[in-house]
Amino acid sequence: MKYVIVGAVAGGASTAARLRRLDEQAEIVIFEKGAYISYANCGLPYYIGDVIKERDRLFVQTAASFNSRFNIDVRVKTEVTAIDKERKTVKAIDLVSGREYEEQYDKLVLSPGAEPLRPPLPGIGLEGIFTLRNVTDTDYIKSYVLKKKGGKAVIIGGGFIGLEMAENLLSAGLDVTIVEMGNQVLAPVDFPIAAMVQQHIRSKGVKLRLSTAVAGFEQEANGLKVLLDNGDSIEASIVILSIGVRPDTRLAVAAGLETGSAKGILVNEYLQTSDPDIYAVGDAIEYTNPITHQSMITYLAGPANKQGRICANNIVLGNVQQYNGSINTAIVKVFDMTVGTTGVAAKHLERAGIKHVVSTTSSGSHAGYYPGSQSMTIQITFSPEGKLLGAQVAGYEGADKRLDVLASIIKINATVHDLVEFEHAYAPPYSSAKDPVNMAGFTAENILEKRLSVFYWNEFPKIGAEEMLLDVRSPEEFAAGSIAEATNIPIDELRNRLAEIPKEKNIYIYCEAGLRGYLAQRILKQNGYSHVLNLSGGYRLWKQCMDEASVSTKQLKTETV
Repeated sequence: MKYVIVGAVAGGASTAARLRRLDEQAEIVIFEKGAYISYANCGLPYYIGDVIKERDRLFVQTAASFNSRFNIDVRVKTEVTAIDKERKTVKAIDLVSGREYEEQYDKLVLSPGAEPLRPPLPGIGLEGIFTLRNVTDTDYIKSYVLKKKGGKAVIIGGGFIGLEMAENLLSAGLDVTIVEMGNQVLAPVDFPIAAMVQQHIRSKGVKLRLSTAVAGFEQEANGLKVLLDNGDSIEASIVILSIGVRPDTRLAVAAGLETGSAKGILVNEYLQTSDPDIYAVGDAIEYTNPITHQSMITYLAGPANKQGRICANNIVLGNVQQYNGSINTAIVKVFDMTVGTTGVAAKHLERAGIKHVVSTTSSGSHAGYYPGSQSMTIQITFSPEGKLLGAQVAGYEGADKRLDVLASIIKINATVHDLVEFEHAYAPPYSSAKDPVNMAGFTAENILEKRLSVFYWNEFPKIGAEEMLLDVRSPEEFAAGSIAEATNIPIDELRNRLAEIPKEKNIYIYCEAGLRGYLAQRILKQNGYSHVLNLSGGYRLWKQCMDEASVSTKQLKTETV
């Protein structure tokens, strides 16, 4: 049996290694058009920023070590240019010698990955404008950065890679500006979480230009000029294009394999393409999202590696294992902050027409009486029946751990009630007796059982003059900052001051993070107040969102003048 694999990074390399473990006698050939295989793609920004100091640590395997350990014929700098499904051959070209030849296969695996977007903007081919996708890109950028210390970096795109590059280029001594066409960074998360991240980014000295598109580039004596669509421009020593990727489906399309509505290689539950002898894995494949049931592509290393293992099982053992899809669990370090997402964000559920409820809670990363506890915000989305659909976490210590728990709950189709009963390892340095995950579950369960009614940061325009906005924080907190037209009655005084609150009015309550507001709501509801709502996420989240919405609005106004 002869297996041929096209592409030797995450998905392809994982498939090849698993094939060998299952079939010692098979002939296995990997083609990789780049110079390197099985490298740590996600570690590239940290090598540029000198966090990872040794270049060799980026490589999980080399072609030589892969061949030695797994007896696999690895052909780097060799591009597959065509597939003949009827003859079961691929055409390849050695990019060094130029020699073209054919290779026969019994089973073929496509793992071509994705390619970075380079829009046809004026000047996009100028020296100093880079994309970051592989080790060769990294070497060019690293060399260029060393020459430009003290210069200015402009990053086009505020996604995961863009934010990682911002941190690492700032660490390398460059002045950094992020230009993002959308109104927020990190498109997979909802605006309240993005607002927290944006404020943190600004606090580190990185400039953000949101709701701003790039119109082109010009060469100047001392570097580059980035032209913006509002007529403004930014000087740059180096530009990083981080505006997204698209699946590399050229081989598949030319071979007549089916692609889907998301423009990826269409695979079934066994990772087979429309040709039963051709399988596909990684960034180029399209499959059904297990939550929205819509077609999707996932550009993540974790799913690609798991797909490789499943694909190999099915090739050797005969379609024995289904791939159940990815819920897009992703995390990013933004300076000393950690931000992660899993499942489906509220804005995407809304676009998909899926009914859902949103709840935001803030808790300490560990017991408050143990030194070093830091605030952690968890936003979850869930169905009206309680099924957990998505979660986002923003915080510091332990944020990754909570995200993993929430992802596990979503992956097994469990509910917010399972968050309530989630049993965690507890000691004061690590958590509280009620973990932040439990607190998210408690709040969601209260909403489902109608013990808690919430409203959101962007719903204030709906509150009329005939309604009451009630701030239940302390007088000191109220004096330090409050929402316009709010009346301050601290939670501990509420029972004795009920006469000041008209029963015929709708009451909108807020506190700093939501808990005291919930307690106030319970007091009022059990004292005959029929319409009482609590601000989800509290004053802190409202202020962050309003501040960031204001910045974005100011930038838009400036750009239209």
